[in-house]
Amino acid sequence: MRTPSRKKPNLRPYSSLVLDGESRAPSRAMLYPVGFTEADFSKSQIGIASTWSAVTPCNMHIDQLAREAALGVNQAGGKATIFNTITISDGISMGTEGMKYSLVSREVIADSIETVVGCQGFDGFVAIGGCDKNMPACCMAIARLNRPAVFVYGGTILPGCLNGRNLDVISVFEAVGAEAAGKITKKEMHEVEACAIPGPGSCGGMYTANTMASAIEAMGLSLPNSSAQAAVSKHKVRDCHEAGAAVLNLLKRGIRPSDIFSREAIENAITVVIALGGSTNAVLHLLAIAHSANIKLTIDDFTRIGQRVPVLADLKPSGRFLISQLVEIGGIVPMMKELLHAGLLHGDCLTVTGKTLKQNLAPFKPYPKGQEIIAPLSKPLKKDSHLVILRGNLAPAGGVAKISGKEGNRFSGTARVFDGEETALKAILDGKIKKGDVIVIRYEGPRGGPGMREMLSPTAAVMGLGLGKDVALITDGRFSGGTHGFVVGHITPEAFDGGPLAIVKNGDSITIDAISHTLNLDLPKKEIAARLAKWKQPKPRYRRGVLAKYAACVTTASLGAVTDADL
Repeated sequence: MRTPSRKKPNLRPYSSLVLDGESRAPSRAMLYPVGFTEADFSKSQIGIASTWSAVTPCNMHIDQLAREAALGVNQAGGKATIFNTITISDGISMGTEGMKYSLVSREVIADSIETVVGCQGFDGFVAIGGCDKNMPACCMAIARLNRPAVFVYGGTILPGCLNGRNLDVISVFEAVGAEAAGKITKKEMHEVEACAIPGPGSCGGMYTANTMASAIEAMGLSLPNSSAQAAVSKHKVRDCHEAGAAVLNLLKRGIRPSDIFSREAIENAITVVIALGGSTNAVLHLLAIAHSANIKLTIDDFTRIGQRVPVLADLKPSGRFLISQLVEIGGIVPMMKELLHAGLLHGDCLTVTGKTLKQNLAPFKPYPKGQEIIAPLSKPLKKDSHLVILRGNLAPAGGVAKISGKEGNRFSGTARVFDGEETALKAILDGKIKKGDVIVIRYEGPRGGPGMREMLSPTAAVMGLGLGKDVALITDGRFSGGTHGFVVGHITPEAFDGGPLAIVKNGDSITIDAISHTLNLDLPKKEIAARLAKWKQPKPRYRRGVLAKYAACVTTASLGAVTDADL
């Protein structure tokens, strides 16, 4: 744990430069119309970064949460100013060209928060996120700015219900495949569609939003027991209010994000993600957060930690339960406490409460007896990580597999190759994919897509058709947290950069082995070299605009797909 400075803290280290003195009269004049009083100028200025938007249920309520966080700041003696940034909806854009903007939005959001906080001279800030990309983006901005800050998760959605069965957004994606297979009617698919998403909040399983909320709490950037809360609840309102006051406490104690971010804190996040059976996107996002915090982290660290950390949570998509049910038994803190006692977490890491992780966890009680959602360490669902880093002649720089154990540990099959998601999805829904096929979707990487789209539509269609255990899918794109089945993503180098994925042909044999951590094209080295020698890079799909800028700047997936490396 890093020790914060013992010097008397400056409670207005940035705002004083913007607001104090006769020469700053124009700055103050600009703020009277937005509600400032003369007394407000001498207070710590705290930004409230709101990711509110009506484009998605994940973020539709965050304007209310932002106002509550601002109230917490003001009542604690600071002056809050709410500002907004963008968000996009993966669930709506999934399977379309628009999904290429998803990962791009992480960079835009991080840049925009950094821009506003830096420009306005805020002394600290609260960042509120509710969906996949704006959550790691908030943390990246916190790391870059290194000003006292607290992250608040917007909370999980409550489940939809149809004929006594809990539903969520993944239920709809899989219903598409089931309808294509003739297992349900169009009317039954519409019934699922119409009631799967009942109100505000992020997708209800251990998908990317809930995975990242848990990881951020484990890192110490959000308040204890805040990651497993319903979006519409008194607990989430209180969490926002307390976060506002917590930023001022950090200012008074001289605690900055650099005192909280550490390699050990990132390792805590990885440990909790594994124990919860979390999303493959956590690999990408934690690499990016570590980069922003100037902490050395590689994909091999996930392998190292994964060898000793078991999967404990029986949560969707691979398991049975929803996050709303986890909330009812106490959230993730009792599990974290058990991991701490087993020596799997670093308890001396500092957090935004000003206390260590161990101190934060001390008051919480164990799970109630008889609960089935979180397995004990003595009887884990899987004895090691479900996030498996693969290498081999198809992924020289790595790929990320999500192996729950239910799919088996090895798959060898025949390549069915597609240069993009749309053609792959059409082939799946048209019944052209058979048992034993390895679906290869390429030119979907960070640069080649560009934007590294999530392959939820194809993987959900495969599951809906009942082929989840009989078909594998590999890609240089990525996956939704809702994806399950035998899948490998983040394959690096990507096809656009001349990675071996670019020279796979229909009918080639491919072997995925989660035991030996390998992904191989079953061809002689000479044949692979000959194909690579003939390969030519395709022209970029975009020449101007945000996607072109992203493709020009972005690093590989194995480095977190960041856009500010060595600029």
